[in-house]
Amino acid sequence: MLHLNKINHTALIYSNYQKSKPFYTQVSRQEVLEEIYRKERNSYKVDLALNVHYIVELFSFPKPPKRPSPPESCGLRHLVFEVDNVENTSSSLVVKNIPSVTIQTDEYTGKQYLFIAAPHDLPIEF
Repeated sequence: MLHLNKINHTALIYSNYQKSKPFYTQVSRQEVLEEIYRKERNSYKVDLALNVHYIVELFSFPKPPKRPSPPESCGLRHLVFEVDNVENTSSSLVVKNIPSVTIQTDEYTGKQYLFIAAPHDLPIEF
């Protein structure tokens, strides 16, 4: 049985980081938890919190395609649900015939994750 604890965060992609970041940090007053520049992608990634709760993962890419397209396009990148155990979640998905990407480990956090394609190919991460 698939058990979700909560929405962990929502990932968004923007083409203009210098314009987007101030909206989240100054206008909506979110706190920067971590900011990383990924040279190989010419991309920034910043984790933002509201009232100490991590809620937005903001990505920038120089020329992301408009929707509809693969995951690296402007707008919603993916929705992330917190689970207790990624391997148990993967097993639950297999039983329900829901294909998922192989469990991976994040290079910065060391946490395991996996993706599925929800209806209409919306990327969901656990």
